[in-house]
Amino acid sequence: MLAGVALALAASTAHAQLTPPDELVKDVMLDIQRIIVQDKDLQSGDRKKTLRLIEDKALPHFNHVGMTALAVGAHWRKATPAQKTRLAEEFRALLMRTYASSLSAFGEQKFEFRPLRTKPEDTDVTVQVRVLQSGAQPVPVDYDMEKTPRGWKVYDVRVAGISLVVNYRTEFANIVRDKGIDGLIGTLEAKNKSLDAAQGGAGK
Repeated sequence: MLAGVALALAASTAHAQLTPPDELVKDVMLDIQRIIVQDKDLQSGDRKKTLRLIEDKALPHFNHVGMTALAVGAHWRKATPAQKTRLAEEFRALLMRTYASSLSAFGEQKFEFRPLRTKPEDTDVTVQVRVLQSGAQPVPVDYDMEKTPRGWKVYDVRVAGISLVVNYRTEFANIVRDKGIDGLIGTLEAKNKSLDAAQGGAGK
């Protein structure tokens, strides 16, 4: 259920450039929620529509190349330009497929958006959101964002203190150690195909 939160960021490029990061996160998450509430297909888990929603509304506001570099760690510097391109493509596809199955629950969630105090010169911030749960403690979801020429971009997401990037880093390091960079690319490609097969199939 919480996984959908991690990819629920969307807005036009102009909006992203003009809006402070905390306001951007709030506006976009609520807009994504509104779309889901109004679309029965998304609520029922329509895979094609869900992937399209993530592709169109969320991923443009993630620095997926930067996230891939952080997840791969020191091995990123050893990869060729072609390998880096393939790694970023497959990691981006993995993020889409990982969260597609849980985005339908996003429409029912309630959030608390924490105020963000920043200075005009700040280029790296953490936007804090709390997912409210009945009878349980709120779950913190923190978006690490950087200011770029194309607006604010997410480069890591931490759910209950667990970093998406760090979580993958150990796994990726073990694969590279055993199989090399090409082995990691192959593993990611196979995982994406497996997710497609398990969830009804979809193109990248």
